[in-house]
Amino acid sequence: MEFDWLDVSFDLSKVTPKEIEESFEDPFAVRLLPDGSYGDEDARYICLGRSVGSRPLFSVFWTDGKRYRVIVSRDMTKEEENFYERRNAQNA
Repeated sequence: MEFDWLDVSFDLSKVTPKEIEESFEDPFAVRLLPDGSYGDEDARYICLGRSVGSRPLFSVFWTDGKRYRVIVSRDMTKEEENFYERRNAQNA
């Protein structure tokens, strides 16, 4: 997968591109397409995953199937982390 890091709208010093990419490569990552209408805009997806250093990250992104464009990325909230853990426990 290839990421587009040009002109991102969030601070890449708080969450590094490497950590974000690692969270997408997490074999237990949860990817979701939220409900809602996007009209002519590209659909937005959510990725809940962990970096290699086990940092839990929440990312909103779009993709054309080849490139990924991360719109925002941050640490997961406790609720998101619990959801991530529950989803993985169900799939075990």
